[in-house]
Amino acid sequence: MIGCFFDRYGGEWGEAEIAWFEALLDEEDADIMGWALGTLAIPDEYVGPQMDAFRKLDYVEIPR
Repeated sequence: MIGCFFDRYGGEWGEAEIAWFEALLDEEDADIMGWALGTLAIPDEYVGPQMDAFRKLDYVEIPR
């Protein structure tokens, strides 16, 4: 999930967006998954347009 998000959007990011993503990488995988799925409250430092894009999950390919 995290790698797919970077692959989809990372090329468009500036320094602030990259710093946001690098901080996200330090978080627990279970927390990140909960934020993406809406089962856990998102910490204030991650609220914003990048988390909105992350929560869409439209960058994840699901095999059929």
